Amino acid sequence: MYHDVASSTSEGLVISVRRLEEQLKWLSENQYTSWHFSELEDLSTLPGSKNVVITFDDAYVSFKDLAVPLLQKYELKATLFVPLGYLGKTDEWNTGKVDIMTAEQLHSLQPDTVELGYHSFQHSKYNELTLEETSTDTQCGFEVVKNHKLPLSPALAYPYGKFPREKESYTKFVELLKQEGFSYGLRIGNRLNKFPFPDPFKIQRLDIKGEYSLGKFRRKIKYGKII
Repeated sequence: MYHDVASSTSEGLVISVRRLEEQLKWLSENQYTSWHFSELEDLSTLPGSKNVVITFDDAYVSFKDLAVPLLQKYELKATLFVPLGYLGKTDEWNTGKVDIMTAEQLHSLQPDTVELGYHSFQHSKYNELTLEETSTDTQCGFEVVKNHKLPLSPALAYPYGKFPREKESYTKFVELLKQEGFSYGLRIGNRLNKFPFPDPFKIQRLDIKGEYSLGKFRRKIKYGKII
């Protein structure tokens, strides 16, 4: 799981071009197969053990300018999770200084390389919303998708990785997402996933920090949280 990409800064949620390239190069040279979520829906198994879904959250302009050329260079795919209430704006939930892509920029991405996914409308924590508020947020996002004719896959990355944990609340939350047409929900968790996913609405992701060395990245890809 990545967020912002920068020319030189590499710390926290920001990774430098150099470090991102060495990681993508390693995946390519070690013959990892990258997948889009839309490709997984009809599969019951995956070939071999080297499979990965590369994800970027927040649809920053830096993804288009800096990450996409590297993905294409190493013939890898990624899913970009879009906060639909902020198209053409900035990351107002964070620093408010990082530009987010416009609908036109999203349309310019090559679908063979980049698949678009949902990252909510308001970038709110789902564990702090009622079901009604979650439904309203989702419908606002659907309206943006409809108005801009955005080709989004039925995958939702939970902002901050947050979702209702209590059993009954979680069950109702997932029922709502299924009713809204989602097939996948992504948390963080930092552990490797089995496939088929035991619970497709608790898919875990590996949080890749900008300061990670290639060695630490490799260990996390192989072992998950045990690094």
